[in-house]
Amino acid sequence: MLSRVANTMYWMNRYIERTENYARFMDVNFNLSLESPPDAEEQWKPLVVITGDWPIYESRFKTVDKDKVLFFLGFDPQNLNSIYSCITQARENARSIRQEITKEVWEQINAIYFFVKDGHEKKQWKRNDPRAFFKKIKEDCQMLYGIFDATITRSDGWHFGKIGQLIERADKTSRVMDVKYHILLNTHQQVGGPLDLMQWAALLKSVSAYDMYRKKYGKLNALNISEFLILDKKFPRSMLCCLIHAEKSLQEITGSKTGFSCDAEKYLGKLKSELEFIDINDVFSKGLHEYLDEFQQKLNAVSVSFYDSFFGVPAQVQIQQ
Repeated sequence: MLSRVANTMYWMNRYIERTENYARFMDVNFNLSLESPPDAEEQWKPLVVITGDWPIYESRFKTVDKDKVLFFLGFDPQNLNSIYSCITQARENARSIRQEITKEVWEQINAIYFFVKDGHEKKQWKRNDPRAFFKKIKEDCQMLYGIFDATITRSDGWHFGKIGQLIERADKTSRVMDVKYHILLNTHQQVGGPLDLMQWAALLKSVSAYDMYRKKYGKLNALNISEFLILDKKFPRSMLCCLIHAEKSLQEITGSKTGFSCDAEKYLGKLKSELEFIDINDVFSKGLHEYLDEFQQKLNAVSVSFYDSFFGVPAQVQIQQ
């Protein structure tokens, strides 16, 4: 497979996953904001901070409020990580590899793009309750996942796309958890209190984990919720489960079953092993926020290793060109 095609498939799926997860971010934060004063800065600023886009936001907007944050993260064409920008880039990537995907996948990506574009034109971020808009995005992206899995051959292209989706999902699960940390930090609420537990429940619902968590653990508990979202091997949105299946797809591409044959396998396998052999009590002893921040940095290193291993142009070729 051409590295250009593999790279495009990888990023197309990352952009789609990012689109869905940003919708999840804003949906859960809007729910939590209903318990705070309208447009409270401490409720909306953390949402931008944890996405890593705060310097860009700060350079363009003087204040922080609901409408500005929803516009910036949802509809801003100048923010390359907004929902609008991500689905636009996913559509352009799909267009460039049209021969590698099916008609059904292309039509569904188009449908999501035009829905978001229509929301931009109608200024959905100014509505009193934009949750229906975000819910539709999540549902359409989930339908796209099903179409992608049901209609595309399990070739290298499919596996590169799956790896992109899973790495993005692991990153965003960690960031959704970090939203909870930042809200706790700013409200100084009592840990274990009614509001605290309500926010943990909202967090679980934001990653569609509430029912599966209750089935496994029953009562809401910060330690158990963190363990479920970080270390559970069977829940598809847990950080560890994402890395396990990303490694399996990578092994299908490289043909390697033991050890590692490239930096991508090395860094991904190392990070997966760290999660497999850590205890949730160790995570809390270190500090949940500190652990999640370190995980995100290591996951970024995994992403860079994929570029170096599969997508980058070798140095000797660059020199010749």
